Amino acid sequence: MSAKNKSYALPLTFVGIMFFAIGFALGINSLLVPVLQGSLGISNAASYLIIAATFIPFLVFGYPAGLTIKAIGYKRTMSLSFIIFAVAFYLFILSANYKSFSLFLLASFISGAANAYLQASVNPYITILGPLESAAKRISIMGICNKLAWPIPSIFIVWLLGKDVHLIGIEDLNKPFVIIICAFIVLGIMAFFAPLPEVKAEGEDENDNASEASSYAAGKTSVFQFPHLLLGCLALFLYVGVETVSLGTLVDYANSLGLPGAANYAWIAPIGIVIGYICGIIFIPKYISQAAALKICSILAIAGSLLVALTPQDISIYFISFMALGCSLMWPALWPLAMADLGKFTKAGSSLLIMAMFGGAVIPTLYGWLKDVTSPQQAYWLCLPCFLFILYYSISGYKIRTK
Repeated sequence: MSAKNKSYALPLTFVGIMFFAIGFALGINSLLVPVLQGSLGISNAASYLIIAATFIPFLVFGYPAGLTIKAIGYKRTMSLSFIIFAVAFYLFILSANYKSFSLFLLASFISGAANAYLQASVNPYITILGPLESAAKRISIMGICNKLAWPIPSIFIVWLLGKDVHLIGIEDLNKPFVIIICAFIVLGIMAFFAPLPEVKAEGEDENDNASEASSYAAGKTSVFQFPHLLLGCLALFLYVGVETVSLGTLVDYANSLGLPGAANYAWIAPIGIVIGYICGIIFIPKYISQAAALKICSILAIAGSLLVALTPQDISIYFISFMALGCSLMWPALWPLAMADLGKFTKAGSSLLIMAMFGGAVIPTLYGWLKDVTSPQQAYWLCLPCFLFILYYSISGYKIRTK
């Protein structure tokens, strides 16, 4: 890497704050789904459209985000994303005032656009910021920041309002969202002035010798000539979907089961994921490779999804932590495996991977539909085939190359 001999402690700290902000913004959905069901009387499938609206922008803005990064750099793109976040949460306030589900969907879409720009900048940045073989370790550290933030919005809003989830109406959301808007504006300013060096992957600079930097990419004319990247995009599509299910359905599932203090169950998945990330920091790449970590996590997630679907309901919710534990190192492992040897196509490949996060729109929406036609517990069967494909990618999919 072009800046591999530099110290990255300070940049990692700033990027860690941004990963926390990503998790916080996505974690809002855990509260919005049951609140909208209670206040607007909408179906499960309709309420999960809020999550879908958050992830659809990854498909729409994945490529434009890559162009933005190329034009203004990683740091300014990060700053821009926080300003978009602030606009989105202002729209959430208007949505609550007008009690408009359509406006909530629009606000979620704009929040998702902000997330797309932020993810498009911070994920390749953290991958490039050091040796590729240890990228999973750096992403694991960032993942802890991200996943610990998921339950914070629900717990913060419940604490601020002094009400349990089933008592919160959309008219109560104004005060917490004003606080969140102020926080995102501050983060935007902080990102703009943060000491983040611009970095490039090997072979990405047009002045580099492409054959020396990445001999596999040297003869390619399109990003679509990398089978391991395309299969990685599908694996990432499925992974983001099932991880969003494990993180985003806990409060709703606890609420559906009539469990008291439903917001407190939001911690089940993040705890499992953080345990996995800590293992990634310790074991990758010193003891196990990124591919081996992905294989182990896929098997754990398959076991977890079976336990969630087959055990008694009041116990099954705790096994979501096994699914989450399995998801933990999928992102840190999938990203560098899919981006390996892309050379001058690094930014284009990263845009495709960001677009693949559209899975967070499709899989949770399917879960909501299955919840309506079957039951909240049986809907978790949806996760099993997704984890099986990710296991395939970890065994052989990432190895597929073309001349």
